[in-house]
Amino acid sequence: MRRVHLIGVCGTAMATLAALLKQRGWTVSGSDEHVYPPMSDFLAAEGITTLEGYSAAHITADLDLVVVGNAISRGNPEIEAVLDRRVRYASLPETLRDQFLWDATSIVIAGTHGKTTTTSMAGWLLTAGGADPTVLIGGIARNFGASGSSYRLGGGPAFVIEGDEYDSAFFDKTAKFLKYLPQVAVINNIEFDHADIYADLDAVRLAFRRLVNLVPAGGLTLIGSDSPEARALVPLARSAVQTFGLEPGADWHATGVRVEAGGTRFAVAHDGRAFGEFRMAMIGEHNLRNALAAIAVGAHSGLTAGAMAEGLASFAGVKRRLEVVGVKRGVTVYDDFAHHPTAVDETLAAMRAAHPGRRLWAVFEPRSASSCRRVFQEAFARAFLKADEVLLASVYRGTLPDAERLSESALVAAVNDGGGRARHVPTVDEIVALLSREGAEGDLVVIMSNGGFGGIHRRLLEAL
Repeated sequence: MRRVHLIGVCGTAMATLAALLKQRGWTVSGSDEHVYPPMSDFLAAEGITTLEGYSAAHITADLDLVVVGNAISRGNPEIEAVLDRRVRYASLPETLRDQFLWDATSIVIAGTHGKTTTTSMAGWLLTAGGADPTVLIGGIARNFGASGSSYRLGGGPAFVIEGDEYDSAFFDKTAKFLKYLPQVAVINNIEFDHADIYADLDAVRLAFRRLVNLVPAGGLTLIGSDSPEARALVPLARSAVQTFGLEPGADWHATGVRVEAGGTRFAVAHDGRAFGEFRMAMIGEHNLRNALAAIAVGAHSGLTAGAMAEGLASFAGVKRRLEVVGVKRGVTVYDDFAHHPTAVDETLAAMRAAHPGRRLWAVFEPRSASSCRRVFQEAFARAFLKADEVLLASVYRGTLPDAERLSESALVAAVNDGGGRARHVPTVDEIVALLSREGAEGDLVVIMSNGGFGGIHRRLLEAL
């Protein structure tokens, strides 16, 4: 039996890759700096041996392969042992390509926003429609597994995979999605992000141009036409191209949109002709675009509009995407992964449209490499104007130089000058105390961070 060890691969990706490799007969272990509940429980349930911290002792003589996560750099004791002992190693995307994707029909879902939700939707439509796909997601989709999962193992040819533009490993700084052999590529939108690895928007554009250039002539490229940067890729494709979006002229177009209790109803037109009627238990224009992309993928895969309508109606969403984590004292608390200004704007706009007249709190932790930086200072100020109350935690990455670092005081001042109401509340303890004092029945509290945010969700519900 072959043995593989994963170094610094994030929990959801670790679970997914481990399950795929176990299916092929591999024994899997993994190590990370910290493995917190509930991810540690999730990994344990998957039968993955997880080792806390890094040690050269974890690199044993019986290892056939070491998979290196992109958070690992030179100086890590495990990667130093791998290099010294000449143990075979590869990045996570290389491993997925070499072990699984050459034999599959690879459907790669990419874009600055919406990758996880669109991958989950497309994977679920194919599953509900009987195509039996394998699905790999950078989050936990509620429709897969007993209590949600980051993957599904199928017997059909389709492999639906979230195509991340982030880099692959310390020895390969190109985007992950360039390893995924796309036969169908979805590019939902393109904006500047990941300021730690991309110098500017031109660098991001180059990565997506390279992705489009990998789709074979007999494949399909699906482009989000509402995104100018994505739309600019249309003439560069060598494959067939179809567009999707809310603006007139898209090949896949949503019409008759109605937001109602618990979700959204809409019709879809394809090439100007009525295609079908759909309902989903999600809100927001961004999720309409995600659904259009998933429907286009399903149609290309041979699914009927009726089958996809049934599938989309039963789509249960993704954890940490406007997920209700509890209601206490009449205050509804949501967990959301938004950490880019556009995602913040779309999330708050969706909440405002779905819940008119209710007080909307935005609680934000600047944690990602880009949100901690000054590059999005003005864009965040505009986005937060859609909330009634904004509570800004301190920047997570305190070691950034002042010239690069997001200014909490400047952001608060910009929101207030724009007619909003924002406060810098540095710590989780202070945020929880403030909300427990000021929160009132009917309030909606959207907590936004791409990390754990100090367990704020549980602590706030307990305080309320």
